[in-house]
Amino acid sequence: MLSCEQIAELATAVCATAEAMGQTISAAGAKLIAEDLSAHEPAVIIGALRACRREPAGRLSLGMVLKHIHAADGRPGKDEAWSIALAASDEHETVVLTTEIRQAMIASTPILEANDKVGARMAFMSAYERLVSFARAEDRPAAWEVSLGFDAARRVTAIESAVRAQLISHERGTKYLADLRITPVTEDGQAIAGLLTGTKRTHVSAHVREKLDEVRASLVASNLRKERQRAKELQRKRVDTYLRKRRARAAIAQLRMMP
Repeated sequence: MLSCEQIAELATAVCATAEAMGQTISAAGAKLIAEDLSAHEPAVIIGALRACRREPAGRLSLGMVLKHIHAADGRPGKDEAWSIALAASDEHETVVLTTEIRQAMIASTPILEANDKVGARMAFMSAYERLVSFARAEDRPAAWEVSLGFDAARRVTAIESAVRAQLISHERGTKYLADLRITPVTEDGQAIAGLLTGTKRTHVSAHVREKLDEVRASLVASNLRKERQRAKELQRKRVDTYLRKRRARAAIAQLRMMP
């Protein structure tokens, strides 16, 4: 919020901007515009006034200044926001998104899960534009947040890109990266992975080798039990089929003997 002194200075800047655009505005009118803009950062307001002066035509108004302030608030347009929302729907992707995108996804996600991409897009855009309008009417700045995906490598890339684009602060990005630091896989860990994938690993500790042998033996025993069970089930089915056929033949023979 601007101080009284800053509002007075801003009113002067509004008068000067109007004059540069070929119009005259009263001191009272300039003061009202300055007061309505006081919730924004001074640098943002000055940038918006500069953009107004560069307009090829038009008269200075509160709406014109706000249009340029909103254009510079960093919120994506509805089409870009939808592409971000689609990326966020992939659980493997790490995405940096605004509060409004996350809230609008609540309206579109059930429709998207029903495979109606067109309907989901329409629902998202309608909700997103409404949420952005509310936020801007209340002079809320864009708030970016991180939606973490399962892919660890993509997490790092997404967060580093967000820091470079100044969507999130360097401090927040550093904290995320510290939390996501990946510990190198040990030889023993590779050996366990090899057991699961069928890849042989020879450089393992004696303790882990013993455990792997136990697991391997347990798996072999389990497979043998399953094979025996499967054989018993096949035998049971063969006997059951034989008995049903025999009963059917006996019934047919009995019918033939009837007068």
